[in-house]
Amino acid sequence: MKAPQFSTHLGLYSRTAERASSRVIREYSTSFGLATRLLPAHTRAGICNVYALVRIADEIVDGTAEEAGLDDALRRGVLDALEEETLAALERGFSANLVVHSFAMTGRAASIEESLVRAFFRSMRRDLEPVVSLSEEQYRTYVHGSAEAVGLMCLRVFLQDHQVWEEDLSRLEAGAARLGAAFQKINFLRDFAEDSQRLGRTYFPGTSPGTLNDHRKSEIIADIDADLAEARRVLPLLPPGSRRATALAAALFTELNERLRRVDAASLHQARVSVPNRVKARILAETLIPLPSGRGS
Repeated sequence: MKAPQFSTHLGLYSRTAERASSRVIREYSTSFGLATRLLPAHTRAGICNVYALVRIADEIVDGTAEEAGLDDALRRGVLDALEEETLAALERGFSANLVVHSFAMTGRAASIEESLVRAFFRSMRRDLEPVVSLSEEQYRTYVHGSAEAVGLMCLRVFLQDHQVWEEDLSRLEAGAARLGAAFQKINFLRDFAEDSQRLGRTYFPGTSPGTLNDHRKSEIIADIDADLAEARRVLPLLPPGSRRATALAAALFTELNERLRRVDAASLHQARVSVPNRVKARILAETLIPLPSGRGS
């Protein structure tokens, strides 16, 4: 489904919506925000539109709405309403919510499937229930909706104006899902203290709030290593305009994973690991070295 040609009024409204969404990523993300700056302007706008919707939904379930005085039932209602409005906007091409409108513009232009939107909101809704002692199946279902589906949405934006071989598309989809999963698992580890202490959550099977040990942490790091390695293998298949930005995001999170590897599990109960700005600058410079391209990589 393609977005309609904008009239003067709709064009102004849509540009305003996009500016609102781009502000969200600037305020909330440093690593991901830095990577998006390497994207072509049109692609960058689409990724910002996806990110803004994801971020707003996350704020509903991760404490901000609760700080505003909403109990679990009210937060569920707000999240359900956001999902309904998003799906309706994808169908009709308009929303009075600027973030939803900008997402719908991108979703229609890039053919983001309704199933990906539903999977994402399903995982967000899971955060309104106790998140402890997850089974392996529950964990993988959560990661699929909260991260793999978002990675696939971003891939749809990257490929919006590009034709790819069917075989390459399959590899790219697998890589996008693995990269999204890696980002999510890294965030689970780095946010372990806040998730367990403030929200009473722990996502990894075999853990509970305050009980992550070094052996389990090493298993998680190895799983992330495998996700990142698979994602890196398909980077050369991405369009040139998206390849470098994705490589930078992968490199920044790889560095974060290495820093998580070097700290013991006890430290993750107390502090959040981050990448210093000087290291981000070095990684950015390294990423600007020309990357290989083409099939068969």
